[in-house]
Amino acid sequence: QVQLVESGGGLVQAGGSLELSCATSEFAFEIYGMGWFRQDPGKQRELVARISRDDVPEYADSVKGRFTISRDNAKNTVYLEMNNLKPEDTAVYYCNALLSSGSPLYDFWGQGTQVTVSS
Repeated sequence: QVQLVESGGGLVQAGGSLELSCATSEFAFEIYGMGWFRQDPGKQRELVARISRDDVPEYADSVKGRFTISRDNAKNTVYLEMNNLKPEDTAVYYCNALLSSGSPLYDFWGQGTQVTVSS
């Protein structure tokens, strides 16, 4: 059974940093692109960063220059380093494997990890 386990969130002041991790299992991690999504209550889940199976990253404009996505295929884990955090980054963050379109591969999600940025 595929698992997506996010961790690393927390409460941080504006301007601070966090690093999120997403550990996965039971699928061919190395052949898929991976993405980090976030969702604030009352809003749609949005893709904020993605990394191809060839380690090519892409970012939403809202996080470009502040977030860095990376992956470790040996550990089946994808990371999101977040710097210069802003209150508007507050959300629950999730990971998922990606289709080439950028849509999530799986129709289920892990528990996510809460990021709260205070002003």
